[in-house]
Amino acid sequence: VVWANDFKLFFYIFQGQFPLTQNVTVVEGGTAILTCRVDQNDNTSLQWSNPAQQTLYFDDKKALRDNRIELVRASWHELSISVSDVSLSDEGQYTCSLFTMPVKTSKAYLTVLGVPEKPQISGFSSPVMEGDLMQLTCKTSGSKPAADIRWFKNDKEIKDVKYLKEEDANRKTFTVSSTLDFRVDRSDDGVAVICRVDHESLNATPQVAMQVLEIHYTPSVKIIPSTPFPQEGQALTLTCESKGKPLPEPVLWTKDGAELPDPDRMVVSGRELNILFLNKTDNGTYRCEATNTIGQSSAEYVLIVHDVPNTLLPTTIIPSLTTAPVTTTVAITTSPSTSASSSSRRDPNSLAGQNGPDHALIGGIVAVVVFVTLCSIFLLGRYLARHKGTYLTNEAKGAEDAPDADTAIINAEGSQVNAEEKKEYFI
Repeated sequence: VVWANDFKLFFYIFQGQFPLTQNVTVVEGGTAILTCRVDQNDNTSLQWSNPAQQTLYFDDKKALRDNRIELVRASWHELSISVSDVSLSDEGQYTCSLFTMPVKTSKAYLTVLGVPEKPQISGFSSPVMEGDLMQLTCKTSGSKPAADIRWFKNDKEIKDVKYLKEEDANRKTFTVSSTLDFRVDRSDDGVAVICRVDHESLNATPQVAMQVLEIHYTPSVKIIPSTPFPQEGQALTLTCESKGKPLPEPVLWTKDGAELPDPDRMVVSGRELNILFLNKTDNGTYRCEATNTIGQSSAEYVLIVHDVPNTLLPTTIIPSLTTAPVTTTVAITTSPSTSASSSSRRDPNSLAGQNGPDHALIGGIVAVVVFVTLCSIFLLGRYLARHKGTYLTNEAKGAEDAPDADTAIINAEGSQVNAEEKKEYFI
């Protein structure tokens, strides 16, 4: 039992007098802290030495003349030193020694991270024509371990890329490059392509390089009318929307393959064509053409001028001698044969004067007026006939029964009293 207790005490003493260290990782240019601890130390000295087995510190005494190495803490239980402005050459295995009998040692490996340089994008030459194949290369050097490169376009990562890793001349760091191939179109104009370098030395803040694309492409043209249903007498504005890079020159307007026929009414203002007081002669195909240094493009608009919608004629009231007035309302409707299909079959260049007056419409109005006039004459005659009578004069009354003229005059004077008794009516 005594022997067992002595062995346990010896084991504790042996374990307590063993130096303890930890591996350290530091970014190139940073400061590394090397610490050696002893839990149980009976006034035994501690020492730090570098990978070349050069003594750096012996207890609190500096042994190597290197201004980058400083004492942090020195006691019987701990010896800590610092190495500032660490370089890749400082990487290696450092040794802490406890001078017991025998000497006990502990190893601490110092890892130095090489920081990748800011990436550079090459291979872009401005401008690029639409449809061309573009090859961009992103490159960074000095990373340890090798850095990772990722590509993004419109904040979307591109996976199909080529990756190349090469060891630098110092045989410690790496040069990494990545190549991106894609075919450009007009939607890529102004888009930022980003190369991002990720590395553990960057503390979650990656380094990036950006290239804004400039793509040249032929114009795209579209005609927008101011109204979808143009009518006679109205004004119409046709707007020619053209997009391209370089920006297209002023657009060219034509009608049916020729110049505009009526410059007084058809006024071009910038990209707009203004047509005043539409009529049927304006029917036709209007073309807008835009041109830049890459090429040209055009759009067409077929103009069909529609008739103005017909309305009811005003009510005509013809006065009469009767107690009830005669009211006539004439409604004019268009023939159902006039439809969009027939309109589309018309010659858009036909003159308005070729249509001529509507004889059927004029004949109908005249017939109605004649009919109303005849009805009025008939009613007026009937009214007058009902109030017409034939009246005998006083001489006629006396001469009715007289044998001669003298007697008739005498009888006429005597019969005035009964003048109202004999009347003759004609109906």
